[in-house]
Amino acid sequence: MTRCVSGLRCVCQLCANHVCETTSDGACWNSVMLIDGKEETVKSCLTPAEMKGQVFCYSSRNNVSKRNCCFTDFCNNVTLHLHSERPLEEPSWSRLQLTVVILVPSCLLFAGILLGVLIVQGNYCAYSRAHKQDPEEPLDDQMLMSPDKCLKELIYDMSTSGSGSGLPLLVQRTIARTIVLQETIGKGRFGEVWRGKWRGEDVAVKIFSTRDERSWFREAEIYQTIMLRHENILGFIAADNKDNGLWTQLWLVSEYHEHGSLYDYLNRYTVSMEGMIVLALSIASGLAHLHMEIIGTQGKPAIAHRDLKSKNVLVKKNGTAAIADLGLAVKHDSSTNTIDIPSNHRVGTKRYMAPELLDETINMNNFESFKRADIYSLGLVFWELAQRCSVRELNEDFQLPYYDLVPSDPSVEDMRKVVCDQKLRPSIPNQWQSCEAMRVMGKLMRECWYGNPAARLTALRVKKSLSQLSVIKDTKE
Repeated sequence: MTRCVSGLRCVCQLCANHVCETTSDGACWNSVMLIDGKEETVKSCLTPAEMKGQVFCYSSRNNVSKRNCCFTDFCNNVTLHLHSERPLEEPSWSRLQLTVVILVPSCLLFAGILLGVLIVQGNYCAYSRAHKQDPEEPLDDQMLMSPDKCLKELIYDMSTSGSGSGLPLLVQRTIARTIVLQETIGKGRFGEVWRGKWRGEDVAVKIFSTRDERSWFREAEIYQTIMLRHENILGFIAADNKDNGLWTQLWLVSEYHEHGSLYDYLNRYTVSMEGMIVLALSIASGLAHLHMEIIGTQGKPAIAHRDLKSKNVLVKKNGTAAIADLGLAVKHDSSTNTIDIPSNHRVGTKRYMAPELLDETINMNNFESFKRADIYSLGLVFWELAQRCSVRELNEDFQLPYYDLVPSDPSVEDMRKVVCDQKLRPSIPNQWQSCEAMRVMGKLMRECWYGNPAARLTALRVKKSLSQLSVIKDTKE
């Protein structure tokens, strides 16, 4: 069968309206896998890069899953079954034979499972590197989900051998449906965040309400952008919609960071000068990677965050930061010079909005405008961070930007009066001039929150300035 020149339309369970569209070389995907004794189906679109991996288009040899790629509109709108082929006549068994045939293997299987659990618990992830699969052999979902692989290894394997856009949908669904929720760790306008366990590892589960389906879909889409993965951007693991018959839950699974957001962290702790520089540099590095376009087949579009604030930055165990919450992000296609803006009723956080957003003078047709608005917000996050630096006892109690100028929940009009009409910015204490690191931070803030968007620094320039500050500090030590 010849493929169509234009893109195909396929059934897609995780997409809005349950329909997706492929590129001209793509295909429709239909799969079924046995999970907890039940057949779970996945239907979606495949990119040409995904079609090259046999994990997508060929069934595994042990009949635990079936996968099929097809090349006509909605050709995946059929239901596959694992055990559809049965002999027409089955031999009759005596009760004794049935007892022996069922009981003996069951006992052996139980003993084998018990022994396997004890072995796996003892050496969870240490075994995998020594027994890595030959790169020329086709991967199937059973190999990817083998019990000796931890999350970091699963993600590493897929980001180095695949398209760099995350785990296959079937693996994502398998992970999501075997997570055990432990406790609520946060709430927001989108829903709740839980700490969960997968194979003994902590994960964060962001559960969206159904009215925020667009935010869930958009964030999952952005996180799976090719080449997005970066040490200073929250590590995405899986997205899944779970229907228990009464309501639908929309899950977004990511890495878990026990310190929580930068907002929570700065409320609890002060930071040293070194800690401040490390956090600021890692935030700038994550934003610079988001803003950067990578040209090539395995390229990455430029992305603007549009809701950067201390609550959307997570603090990692090693003292660095990771940017999170990409539900409002926009992508730029340089080949067509078009901006992919989400159809979402949400707007950014008013306190962190750039002047051009508050007075509605921003040029929505110029992608640079969105990046420059991110830089303004970055300057405010740096101010929050520097306020809590403990160098020479200069630290203050934690406060949000403009805490002394607007109400606790300011309106757009409140912010416009202060930021646009009065042209005020958070105050920078004179004492900061006595410490080089604080003086540099103050200078960066001013250059980030200029009223003229074109005069603001780029994320890359901020990153380079902080890198130089870090080198100077280390040299003096």
